Amino acid sequence: MEAAAVPRSAAACRAAPALPAARALAMPRRALAASVAAAPARRLRLAARRAADGDGVETAAEAVPIEKRFPSFPSVMDINQIREILPHRFPFLLVDRVIEYKAGEYAVGIKNVTINDNFFPGHFPERPIMPGVLMVEAMAQVGGLVMLQPEVGGSRDNFFFAGIDKVRFRKPVIAGDTLIMRMTLTKYQKRFGLAKMEGKAYVGGDLVCEGEFLLVSATE
Repeated sequence: MEAAAVPRSAAACRAAPALPAARALAMPRRALAASVAAAPARRLRLAARRAADGDGVETAAEAVPIEKRFPSFPSVMDINQIREILPHRFPFLLVDRVIEYKAGEYAVGIKNVTINDNFFPGHFPERPIMPGVLMVEAMAQVGGLVMLQPEVGGSRDNFFFAGIDKVRFRKPVIAGDTLIMRMTLTKYQKRFGLAKMEGKAYVGGDLVCEGEFLLVSATE
């Protein structure tokens, strides 16, 4: 009987790799068996603790009200500064704020699209969509903010939107959207007052409109 029990103890020691060999040999057979049998339970308890910690983190994040999770857009130029640069006025001033600007290179502006915009009653009464031509106009105004800065030398009194090319409308813009427009100066011929710009407009990170713009700031 005793001779037959020895191989079983050796097999049990080999089945418990988590225990040092010397410790396993020193443990009584019953304690060793109990330790091996308890290993799955310990792993389950550890997994449960980790899951509980994860739930705790998620709960802490959800505890922050949704209205406090999203920071506001930065303001490089507010509406009053924009009005000092652009000649446009209601109802045709279509840029509410500039959130990024690099002199003589690019500007990023936003237009908050609301149901109170005067074009929605007619476009369309049952499905308010911002007209594509006004999206292009808004982008051109952001381009104007680049051209009419002292670094470029444009004239507010002689500023014109001269042409567009390769314009594509990717998605509709509706009431409640925030239109984010980036206009980048790609070529400027100061002698003729001509500027070529690349424009892209986004809503929620999705591209909704893009095109190439020609702007002119001419002197009489």
